[in-house]
Amino acid sequence: MKLLLISDTHLPVRAKKLPQPVWDAVDAADVVIHAGDWVNVELLDELSERAERLIGCWGNNDGPELRRRLPEVARETLDGVRLAVVHETGGKQGRELRAEKAYPDVDVLVFGHSHIPWDTTSPRGLRLLNPGSPTDRRSQPYCTYQTATISSGRLEDVALHNL
Repeated sequence: MKLLLISDTHLPVRAKKLPQPVWDAVDAADVVIHAGDWVNVELLDELSERAERLIGCWGNNDGPELRRRLPEVARETLDGVRLAVVHETGGKQGRELRAEKAYPDVDVLVFGHSHIPWDTTSPRGLRLLNPGSPTDRRSQPYCTYQTATISSGRLEDVALHNL
């Protein structure tokens, strides 16, 4: 199962549209995961139509329509991998332990908000992933997104892609 992880798209504020490599990754993915700050409900509609499967949550910059249509925390099990998607996890100090406490029944936590790519594993084995932003690099050298695969109940091949 091929995954595409994106967050903090901020359309059309930070960019008018998603970069073409991201749309190519949408087309190649079995599951697209968006960790909030869509800003524009049109992107939700576009991804819902184009993605084979879409999992997403709302972020702090998302208005009432997005909050009505998306959960604050999305939870899914994909081929035995228990996944949660949330926008904010707090500061980087102590993030892994906070996430373990907040999500004790999860194997992978996908989050956004900071626009800073993140890939760590907590002491109990919770994998924390932040794909950064494909449209607003902030203090990072590149705009980014992540891809991964799930095979036989395991998350594998996590890769960060620079735009």
